Amino acid sequence: MIHRFPVRVYYEDTDMAGIVYYANYLRYIERARSDWVRGLGIDQNAMREEDGVVFVVRRVEADYLSPAKFDDDLVVETTTKSVTGARLVMWQEVKRGGDVLFQAEVTIVCVNEAGAVTRLPANIRRRLH
Repeated sequence: MIHRFPVRVYYEDTDMAGIVYYANYLRYIERARSDWVRGLGIDQNAMREEDGVVFVVRRVEADYLSPAKFDDDLVVETTTKSVTGARLVMWQEVKRGGDVLFQAEVTIVCVNEAGAVTRLPANIRRRLH
């Protein structure tokens, strides 16, 4: 299943050359993941309060392929590559029309209140499969 999240490039997203500043792609894909999780019915506040865990990014491997510019309409596509007991690996692409501008493999883990990596809650794993 592919989750699609629209993004409009605003002036504040760009650098002096008028192209999207590289770090903003990470913001775009974070927003898309948050929207995807919410769409699955996962309440991250409840997860923190009831299960004592939160999602954190452990690893990002990213490729910047082509620049986005001011006022572009983009779409972030998110898919699940794999889910294990303690890890969720996502594939995300930022597209303009049919062109892939940015792509990243993102590894997500859960950490407890002490900051230690812990298993994904079973009810969350079931929703991700």
